[in-house]
Amino acid sequence: MLKPSEQDPLSTMELVELAIEAGISPGVLNVVHGGKDVVDAICTHPDIKAISFVGSTAVGMHVYNLASQHGKRVQSMMGAKNHSVVLPDADKEQTLNALAGAGFGAAGQRCMVTSVAVFVGASKDWVPELVERVKSLKVNGGTEPNTDLGPVVSKAAKQRILGLIGQGVEEGATLAFDGRDIDVKGYEQGNFIGPTVFTNVNTDMSIYKTEIFGPVLCVLEAATLDDAIELVNRNPMGNGVGLFTQSGAAAHKFQSEIDIGQVGINIPIPVQAFSFTGSRSSKLGDLGPYGKQVVQFSTRRRKPSPRAGSTTPPSTTASTRRSRCGNKNRSTTCESASLVWDTWAVRWPRIC
Repeated sequence: MLKPSEQDPLSTMELVELAIEAGISPGVLNVVHGGKDVVDAICTHPDIKAISFVGSTAVGMHVYNLASQHGKRVQSMMGAKNHSVVLPDADKEQTLNALAGAGFGAAGQRCMVTSVAVFVGASKDWVPELVERVKSLKVNGGTEPNTDLGPVVSKAAKQRILGLIGQGVEEGATLAFDGRDIDVKGYEQGNFIGPTVFTNVNTDMSIYKTEIFGPVLCVLEAATLDDAIELVNRNPMGNGVGLFTQSGAAAHKFQSEIDIGQVGINIPIPVQAFSFTGSRSSKLGDLGPYGKQVVQFSTRRRKPSPRAGSTTPPSTTASTRRSRCGNKNRSTTCESASLVWDTWAVRWPRIC
């Protein structure tokens, strides 16, 4: 069962239509729509055995707590404040291009957006060049050629992001590039916010502590790599982080000491196939949603232990094996542990 966000269900429906065209049997993949009432029904329904959630921290904690209370296996992938740490020895062109793309793609509305850039030492001199790259990004409806970012998902989301930008200004951050008053021709009533860059940000400000989920990049500075690692590890969210450097020693130190689920080296969004995870307040549950871990998550193990000789094997050829431990003619009867798949698992994309 798949429950998409009620704010943007169309991509989910297209995927399901493709699955139907590919020949998936009726009833194997089901979609439900709705808000909190549907979420609560999923979390409490006795036939649903496991729930995998991706979305905001508030909703993720609600899903995890409610479903767990009703005896379900749950994993919640939640809020993020992803940092990219830049060392002075990094490839400047590659780094600045990566930050501009990772900070503002999808208008910042993705869980792996780079929302914080930490410039270490002399790399802080690159910030003006980063701002110039950001100024060149093109905002449009999303379907036009060469569009870099489109609108945010709703008027409510736009007002929330604008409020946080205003709060950042009030708290003393410097608005190096202001995208609030952008005018997109042909979409005068659209929910657009242009790319926005804050400098002189500190870790006590709301724009740093809050997942903005919009096209806003916060720039911080650190004196050393150790200071940058400490800064990132102090943030309660632990979804993803990136380091830009040409030093193998620095990369090894960073990936060994950082307390973040996904670590990228010279890539801003470390999401390879079957690797998604998180830590601290970005994740609840012990298993991840991809690869071998999701197989374990969706599997309930059983281990039958019959008394020896008390049952007749269903098939002599299937259950009798030759053992070479001591007597080559000795026969042993084996019963393997069975793996039972919980078919009633539910997944849904991000709910903001």
